[in-house]
Amino acid sequence: MFDKTVLENGLRVVSSSMPHTRSVSVGFYVGAGSRYESDELAGASHFLEHMLFKGTERRPTAQQIAEEIEGIGGVMNAATDKELTVYWAKVGHQHFARCLDVLADALLHSQLQAEEIEKERQVILEELAMTEDSPGDLVGLLIDDVLWPEQPLGRDPGGSKQTVSALTRDDIRGYVAAHYAPQNTVLSVAGNVSHADVVALANEHLGAWERAPFGTWYPAIDGQTAQRVALKSKRTEQAHLSIAVPGFSSSHPDRFILDVLNTVLGEGMSSRLFLEVRERLALAYDVHSYVSHFRDAGALVIGAGVEPKKTDQTIRALLAEAARMKEGVPEAELTKAKEFIKGRMQLRMEDTRAVSSWMGGQELLRDEILTVDDVLTAIDRVGADDVKRVAEDVFQENRLNLAVVGPFKSQDRFARLLR
Repeated sequence: MFDKTVLENGLRVVSSSMPHTRSVSVGFYVGAGSRYESDELAGASHFLEHMLFKGTERRPTAQQIAEEIEGIGGVMNAATDKELTVYWAKVGHQHFARCLDVLADALLHSQLQAEEIEKERQVILEELAMTEDSPGDLVGLLIDDVLWPEQPLGRDPGGSKQTVSALTRDDIRGYVAAHYAPQNTVLSVAGNVSHADVVALANEHLGAWERAPFGTWYPAIDGQTAQRVALKSKRTEQAHLSIAVPGFSSSHPDRFILDVLNTVLGEGMSSRLFLEVRERLALAYDVHSYVSHFRDAGALVIGAGVEPKKTDQTIRALLAEAARMKEGVPEAELTKAKEFIKGRMQLRMEDTRAVSSWMGGQELLRDEILTVDDVLTAIDRVGADDVKRVAEDVFQENRLNLAVVGPFKSQDRFARLLR
């Protein structure tokens, strides 16, 4: 599925040749995210992500950088998460060399001009304000804070208004020096291109990038022994709520079992949550669940948006469906969930961007790349007894967490519902 070469400076280059496609997707995956930030630097990874496309010596303005990619019909973007930052572009395969040149130039030679930093600071503050006005996004941030309180893993990757306002140019330049090293970066390319061409151009554009020491991430602190509840009181038309339990890390042997359990519970229109909460009880338009797997921690989260006066009833229904998972899953339902996961994965892997992301994220965070067949085999091995065992493991009453955003004054009522 892929080839890998490590350049002399430690940069890992992975590629997947997909000659049946007409595109190439290029991504730089850097070990820098909110888990790497001290409290004072919260939001630095995200701020830096915004700045790298603002101008280099060869391409002095953001417009010139954007036109280089959009002028050939390509798309370009970047994203910051808790454990990595990615800079990526997708272009027609004939434009691969130009695409890599643009991204490498931005990665290595961004000028980080003081004037541009001040302008972008205002943009980021507006981005944070937008999240504050989106209760669906806000409850997602709130449940992370409940799961991992007072630590980087539970923070908004964007930081806060206070920390973003305080970050200086020296802070951002120092953060680059602390984390942006070739040994802490993966170049991942997928599409109609050969590995030999990828390595040759990587050496041309990135071979002179010098090795440097780089920082690490803050480990997760668990220690939960009692239920936790948080309320963000806000005048909204809907109440948005999330119920969560700690899950498994990305290297845990039961992580694929939890993925299957989650699919049965809340993935798709034939999941238990959808059929019970939306179709039978008509409590919510959106109801779902998802899993997060980090280096040393994880979570399973159930979410819904409902009419405020139906919040209590909805929470009871969600908890009942979670508890019912411990009773076991019939074989037919288990098979359907596994085929759902496998089918969606195979469909996704037809896109060069998805393949590039698959390789880059795994290589950076796990130092290995499982193939699609590896994961399909792992999913096939999951049995009904496995799902029951994991459900009993994760759905423990004293490990329940609840976050609510809506027009309520007291969180005590929600704490009583969990009990």
